[in-house]
Amino acid sequence: MFKNMRRTDRQSTKEFAVKLLETGEYGILSTADPEGLPYGVPVSYVYKDDCLYFHSATEGHKLDNITTNHKVSFCVVGAKKLLPEKFTTSYESVIAFGQTKEITGQEKKEALLALVAKYSPEFMEKGKAYIEKSGDNTTVIKVAIEQITGKVRPQ
Repeated sequence: MFKNMRRTDRQSTKEFAVKLLETGEYGILSTADPEGLPYGVPVSYVYKDDCLYFHSATEGHKLDNITTNHKVSFCVVGAKKLLPEKFTTSYESVIAFGQTKEITGQEKKEALLALVAKYSPEFMEKGKAYIEKSGDNTTVIKVAIEQITGKVRPQ
């Protein structure tokens, strides 16, 4: 189903890839519409229990795509540095493949709280109140990761 990485000399450990998912600021979610047109969109996310979670409006292109095709990829780029004298870049990145599912109830609330804890830890109480007030107007999507690959090119 999945292809192996061509540059295995740059493949990171799974632990490194997971750490990058845990600490990444944002990721690019890639979907495809029913005609196969690709769509990549940056999202704020949290990694928890071998899954990715992100929130969304209750409608839009991203949700339309994952409603018709649950398969997605997700990419995070960590540290990077241009190396102009070498005509390249040092970088670290991770790509995850998985299947999406809209979540509700307690799992949705826990995912939203995890997002608040990641992005606004000093405002947890305000975040909890915001979730209680606005949670019904928010969709939360879970990506169950099926494959994860990290890649590193040091200086």
